[in-house]
Amino acid sequence: MCVEALPPPSGRLTRRGILAGAAALAGTVAAAAPAASADRDAASTPARTTSGAPSRGAGLVIRGGTLLDPATGEVTENAVVVIRDGTVRAAGPRGSVSVPDGVEVLEAQGRWVLPGLVDAHIHLSTAAEARDAVRQGATSARSGSTSFYQDIAVRELARHSPDLAPRLTAAGVFVTPDLGETVLADPDLTPLARLKDGVRSAEALRRVVEVNIARGADVIKTRVNERAGLPEQDPLTQVYSHEQLSEIVSAARRRGKGVLCHSYSEQGCHDAVTAGIRSLEHGAFVGERTLTEMRRRGTYFTPTLTAIAGLAQSSDPVLAERGRTYLPVLKRAVLAAHELGVPLAAGTDSSGGTVRPIGREVELMRAAGLPALDAIRTATTGAARLLGLERTVGRLARGFAGDAVLLDGDPLADVSVLTRPVRVVRAGIAL
Repeated sequence: MCVEALPPPSGRLTRRGILAGAAALAGTVAAAAPAASADRDAASTPARTTSGAPSRGAGLVIRGGTLLDPATGEVTENAVVVIRDGTVRAAGPRGSVSVPDGVEVLEAQGRWVLPGLVDAHIHLSTAAEARDAVRQGATSARSGSTSFYQDIAVRELARHSPDLAPRLTAAGVFVTPDLGETVLADPDLTPLARLKDGVRSAEALRRVVEVNIARGADVIKTRVNERAGLPEQDPLTQVYSHEQLSEIVSAARRRGKGVLCHSYSEQGCHDAVTAGIRSLEHGAFVGERTLTEMRRRGTYFTPTLTAIAGLAQSSDPVLAERGRTYLPVLKRAVLAAHELGVPLAAGTDSSGGTVRPIGREVELMRAAGLPALDAIRTATTGAARLLGLERTVGRLARGFAGDAVLLDGDPLADVSVLTRPVRVVRAGIAL
């Protein structure tokens, strides 16, 4: 069945209606905030202060810690970081940075201070999940999709109440053959329920992309293989062809959006990469020919090692065996990607109410063979570049976002300290 004759998505639903419904599902107050541009980085948007809420404008000084700059690897002892209006105004050795009067001081003696971390693949459907992510150090994130646009509401929550949610790049709903209950996420998706073969035709694929973008999605999420986390599915079974993936990528590019693609098999990975996706997600069996192509194109690899390691702990014997089999294969792929120069980004693939610390993904990157600094970069400068935030996220330098994690140890000696932040600062607010 064709959907070509359907009119384009209604602009009347683009903001207030979608945000109201998504906010109700997510348990946020995002719909109450005036709508912001879908593509504007929250780091450059002053927070709206509400009664009883912390204010970014008051300023914060982080004083006395050991500051690590992931971009350069430079370590500064007894450092001072000055944050005003949610942005770093100065950072450096204590004697070289002027501390303004009347601002809150967060003493960091004996701690290491790093920029807030980035989770480049996470599913945030509720306000509680968003708060958990921030408090575990993920001050910025990219959504891996939600069923009813809750991630768009979470993104708006972060813009007016940054202490409650990470700065979020939203993906909207999944472009997948079987939308299931997601056809109820938007009136412009409901006609797709009539499609006998699901979302597979060029017209249907374009429709889901167009509705996502009309509703405010920043990126598009699709898949090439079935899921690893469902025992009845085979993750090596391909669900979209190269031509179908190319249709999704083309539809997204026409509106200036990138595509992240759930993948496992080597052929699926290769089809997705050559179709022009921005980042390959999971990718356990990605091979050298595809990694070489990724390096040539600048395609990112987000392996979500945390999620695969989690499968190995499953009570389901099929999933447990799958996790034990896939994890060493994926670790080898991660190391091969790093050695070839493929850009890597850290993502936990957290979902279903359980938010895993992004520091765990860094720990697994290190276990895969990356040097500690390079593993840290996958959750700071590298992930920030993938999200298009490399000028505002991933460092604590002048002009960057005032997001930080304080650690009880040297992450260059033991990256596991990233899994247990002592304090988190989000947009100049100490949590």
